[in-house]
Amino acid sequence: MTAQDANRFAEEWIAAWNSHDLEAILRHYEAGIVLTSPVAARVFNDPAGTVAGKDKLREYFTRGLALFPNLNFELFDVMYGLSSIVLCYKNQSGTMTAEFMEFGESGKVVRVVANYSI
Repeated sequence: MTAQDANRFAEEWIAAWNSHDLEAILRHYEAGIVLTSPVAARVFNDPAGTVAGKDKLREYFTRGLALFPNLNFELFDVMYGLSSIVLCYKNQSGTMTAEFMEFGESGKVVRVVANYSI
């Protein structure tokens, strides 16, 4: 992954979320995606907060978009590694978020760990 790749992904990912286009959002993830998030723990009432598979991810994102109809992300920073990135952004409520995303050989995200400001 290059800095240019990371920035392009970040811009496309933020734009997809801000458009509330579920299909555009889901295009970034592999079928075997595993996402871990405190928000997922609340949405699914499951303390593990793990969402496994694209069908479950679709359900999670569908619920999230319904719960937050004014959802909007403002990107602050992009950090990249060999096969991963961390996106730092603020949501419509002012909460800062950092999402670690690991990419598979397909170039799509296979693992996400989301962290939120207190």
